[in-house]
Amino acid sequence: MDLAYLAQIPAEEFVQRREKLLAQMAENSLAIIFSAQEQVRNKDTHYPFRQDSYFWYLTGFNEPDAILVLAKSTQQSRTILFLRPSDPLMETWNGRRLGVEKAAAKLNLNEAYSIEDFAPQWQKISQNFTALYHNPEPQPWGNKLLEKSAVQFSQVFDWAAILDEMRLIKSTNEIALLQQAGQITALGHLRAMKQTRPNRLEFEIEGELLHEFNRFGARFPSFNCIVAGGENGCILHYNENDQTLKDGELVLVDAGCEFAYYAGDITRTYPVNGKFSQAQREIYEIVLNAQKHAIKSLVAGNNIQQVNQEVIRIKVEGLVRLGILQGEVDQLITDEAYKAFYMHGLGHWLGIDVHDVGRYSLEKDSKLRDRPLEVGMVLTVEPGLYIPTNANVPEQYKGIGVRIEDDIVITEYGNKVLTSAVPKEIDEIEQVMAHNA
Repeated sequence: MDLAYLAQIPAEEFVQRREKLLAQMAENSLAIIFSAQEQVRNKDTHYPFRQDSYFWYLTGFNEPDAILVLAKSTQQSRTILFLRPSDPLMETWNGRRLGVEKAAAKLNLNEAYSIEDFAPQWQKISQNFTALYHNPEPQPWGNKLLEKSAVQFSQVFDWAAILDEMRLIKSTNEIALLQQAGQITALGHLRAMKQTRPNRLEFEIEGELLHEFNRFGARFPSFNCIVAGGENGCILHYNENDQTLKDGELVLVDAGCEFAYYAGDITRTYPVNGKFSQAQREIYEIVLNAQKHAIKSLVAGNNIQQVNQEVIRIKVEGLVRLGILQGEVDQLITDEAYKAFYMHGLGHWLGIDVHDVGRYSLEKDSKLRDRPLEVGMVLTVEPGLYIPTNANVPEQYKGIGVRIEDDIVITEYGNKVLTSAVPKEIDEIEQVMAHNA
């Protein structure tokens, strides 16, 4: 177990998060949150363990097979953790455990018990409580434990409705970690840009990214790296990363590191040989102008939906100018003709998850992203254009995929770009790549 991250988010902040959740719970209620479990990769080999994001957010505890219980009554509130007991033999084989004896003091909890004692302890804890906060989706293994307990509650609520709102607004400490994640991610992209040249394989560039992430303390990516050469850049979630990078083509690199559980997420698109062709430059400039406009406009009080509409107009005007779309701009927007070349949204929340939690609209069940932005929200800004090879467009534009993505935090003064250390202006990219052998 690695407790180093507890030095990154102070222990008091985890306490404050639990207290904030308790304050929003009904009287005489319990909340139960399950950790992640180890996942088998094949036979007796496991994937690297990654804690459930909700569980981490409330505990800062990085072990599998654990349960957090929050109890709120008129008398007092209690915070209780069930975890694996110390086991010298298992720890010799598989690594250290915190153990029951140290857990309460180390994690600032009221009580700690062995996970093996959950069933009888749950029976005692749940007596006289009428409501339960539980979300069955993140960790289904916990559902079986609850079913076996046969404890009935008159009301069951979903704690995600509360925790998603809490996680959406980042604290000062969280923003500092997201800044670090963004900076390390930028360094990875800068290294990848400097190491890109014709005839290298996509996964070699992925290796350059991961090398730099590791070098600066981010052992894992926040998602599977996308290194998409040529027409592969028109596949939004391409991650085979096994093709040769070709002279005269672009490469789209979408990658981020995870630092202390917080995600970075950057996309850059640049020429494999270091020089943009005229057609590549024309598509790239449309996307860059759209992204720069979006970053300028995504400020407190505005919303993603309205800014995306402005971005769409910039793109449609550009595509009409190049002859890729034909017709009146307003009608093309009404007909959503742009969706053949821009089929995703403008961005997403960023935090402990790369696609972080939080509603995009204050209207229940709305699919619009019209929620007013608030200070402390962190999101990506990632417009793109993707011209497939079979598109009915001028020949020089076929197979060009461009996406440019940065991470921003909404501040009282506008916003701050967390990922500006990697260039995106055409001249700057060509200058960085000029020395590539």
